[in-house]
Amino acid sequence: MRIPAHSVCTAIRDDIVAGVHERGGRLTEEVLARRYGVSRVPVREALRTLEAEGFVVTRRHAGAYVAEPTGEEAADFLEMRLLLEPLAASRAAQRSTEAHLKVLRGLVRLGQERAADGGEELRSLGSWFHETLVHACGSPALAASLTQLRHKIAWTYAVRAPADPVASWAEHAAIVDAVARGDAARARSLTALHAGRAAVAHRVRASQHPVNTSGPRH
Repeated sequence: MRIPAHSVCTAIRDDIVAGVHERGGRLTEEVLARRYGVSRVPVREALRTLEAEGFVVTRRHAGAYVAEPTGEEAADFLEMRLLLEPLAASRAAQRSTEAHLKVLRGLVRLGQERAADGGEELRSLGSWFHETLVHACGSPALAASLTQLRHKIAWTYAVRAPADPVASWAEHAAIVDAVARGDAARARSLTALHAGRAAVAHRVRASQHPVNTSGPRH
């Protein structure tokens, strides 16, 4: 399936995060253009953007490669998230709209209903919750930074499901309550505690195996 040129960067980034393009693997414009069904121009532009974001490195006389984060860099990703997510929650308590609160409450209600079942759906709901909370902060720069961190954490870490999903969603509910009441300090402290507990479930991913990317993307 062909991908619109403006979406090529997102498509390559998603495939890097998913391990389709292995860390340290070479990224050739011709192969990528064929895979995503576009010309080499948007691929070249996408690689420049991804290099600026830290997902790609360019080696002189050798071309573009997927970056290989060190253990220290991976640890920094988590630590930055632990610092920025509580800030975003406190801002959300000051700037969130009724539309944001409606979505957050709906996600909490659904998450609590499904918490006993676990599974990938619950993980997706959790990701949606945190993404919505971040966008409720009213700061595009902060939201963009956290979005990029989420991509990098998903890229470098495998995450176990919460040991007690019911308790995890109770924490989500408490955060939303603080945000709805405009209590920035409580929203910040609750989010810091929640993020700290969640960080324990992160384990650095093992080496990835190469995946054939010469064919078209489907």
